[in-house]
Amino acid sequence: MPSPPPFDHADFLRRLTTLPGVYRMYAADGELLYVGKAINLRRRVSSYFRQNHDSAKTRSLVAQIAAIEVTVTQSEAEALLLEHSLIKEHQPRYNVLLRDDKSYPFILLTQHPYPRLQMHRGAKREAGRYFGPYPSAVAVRETLALLQRVFRLRTCEDSFFAHRSRPCLQYQIKRCSGPCTQMISTADYAADVADVVAFLEGRSNELVNVLGARMEHAASALRFEAAALLRDRIALLRRVQERQYVAGIEGADLDVVAVHVEGGAACVQVFFFRDGRSLGNKAFYPRIPADESAEAVLGAFLAQYYLAHSPPREILLSHQPEDLAALAQVLGEHAGHKVTLSARVRAERARWLEMARRNAAMALTAELASRAGLRRRFEALQDALGLDDDIERMECFDISHTQGEATVASCVVFDGGGPRKSDYRRYNIEGITAGDDFAAMHQALTRRYTRLRDEDAALPDVLFIDGGKGQLAQAEAVLAELGVDGVQLVGIAKGPDRKPGLEVLHLSGMERTLTLPPDSPALHLVQQIRDEAHRFAITGHRQRRDKARRTSVLEDIPGVGARRRQALLRRFGGLQQLVRAGVEDIAGVDGISKTLAQRIYDALHANG
Repeated sequence: MPSPPPFDHADFLRRLTTLPGVYRMYAADGELLYVGKAINLRRRVSSYFRQNHDSAKTRSLVAQIAAIEVTVTQSEAEALLLEHSLIKEHQPRYNVLLRDDKSYPFILLTQHPYPRLQMHRGAKREAGRYFGPYPSAVAVRETLALLQRVFRLRTCEDSFFAHRSRPCLQYQIKRCSGPCTQMISTADYAADVADVVAFLEGRSNELVNVLGARMEHAASALRFEAAALLRDRIALLRRVQERQYVAGIEGADLDVVAVHVEGGAACVQVFFFRDGRSLGNKAFYPRIPADESAEAVLGAFLAQYYLAHSPPREILLSHQPEDLAALAQVLGEHAGHKVTLSARVRAERARWLEMARRNAAMALTAELASRAGLRRRFEALQDALGLDDDIERMECFDISHTQGEATVASCVVFDGGGPRKSDYRRYNIEGITAGDDFAAMHQALTRRYTRLRDEDAALPDVLFIDGGKGQLAQAEAVLAELGVDGVQLVGIAKGPDRKPGLEVLHLSGMERTLTLPPDSPALHLVQQIRDEAHRFAITGHRQRRDKARRTSVLEDIPGVGARRRQALLRRFGGLQQLVRAGVEDIAGVDGISKTLAQRIYDALHANG
């Protein structure tokens, strides 16, 4: 088959518009190589075809271009939004890609006569007030623990709260004021809620003054116990202020973002400040093409991260991306308020920015050392398995069930950067004899590699199976049936007494087994991927088993459909609590008649 003609960039550029828009560069096999935006498409795209490019990345990209497609937009801001959505969907290998796209945790104060405090991730569907975002779940838990000590709001589930007849342990250890059993009045609880809101909104100075006035009033009224409680609250709040508040940015709502690029890798450090309080920091390691500038990395990070999360009113930057004005406009429209991006700052803001830069540099140094260690493990495993080519991708399968119930297979993926969690997959196993691990493995592998073969997707260099010769034989049979070759199969069998460090490796096509020394870096890598597959399988199995046990009994009761099941489980907080309920309690659920309640009660207690 003749090769396609080379891309005629001169002819393409002659016909290209000067309007703003997005361009997409494709390889000869149809792979999307790069997505970019431009305020002037012709000027921007023509810059790629200049002679003597300094950037090796650009030279490599241009050498592979077989076609370019463009989409004209109304403005540069609209082009930025389209570029972001295309990068997120296709993840071209020459773009900067932010791999950590998880939602950040918030603190939720629920809408309830006695509101509860809880950590929240994901879409904000539940009614209530949200505070944050916080950089980590640890930061949220620390704040919730503090609020429990100071203000004693409840943190229990509504179903637990609704069925208490006496205060729980949280009340006994003075972490809750006991609203479930009216140990505190509605008015006093509402006052505590208002104090919590003031604290989370950053009005701690005002709150301390208010509490001081209340303390003096209680003392003058000879209510010394109440005055002592308020005194302790003020002392705790002052300690928090000393630890969390930052001089020079009182009341500020901002992020400090710094990037460091070195050795073909990048680290972006984000420090979070809300209402003048430091909520901590987090490091990101985006995947970048070679020779990418710090300005380009930071610009890509800002678009990808803050279009997925709510940006603050001010963001301090270590470098100035070329499209700063368009970024600020788009982020402001996304947030619903003005967003200021500042790369030149003074005084305290400059000191925080310098600290973020140092943290980014130190974190990247540690990450590169970790990656070098991981690379050495890969090389040691390659030598141990006697492979000629480098190991770039590995997959591992495991099976989990409880006496054949709710069988789940897991597939985890490791590459040169370690666990590649976006490629992890779970398979709910159906239609086999309960407890038949061989059949479960055969089904999971067939589903996995049929799809990879049909989609012409990347195959692993090494495929690990958690098990001995029997499990390995299933993998050999599946890959042979599908015509998949070039994959080294390895079964991981537990050694004598199932002790870690004594694992036996069964290699496909070889009669002998391989036992690596306990201190071998190759063995440590095998154990790591095996343990990760095991963890992922167990988590999926437990979720599937628990879901089945929560709903299976109710599904067999005539007249109880999906909505009524959800209403029952939501009202009582689970099947165990529902079993303890009486007929009158069950009939109190919307849509449940007295007759149906009796039927549900009888079904739940049919076996005594």
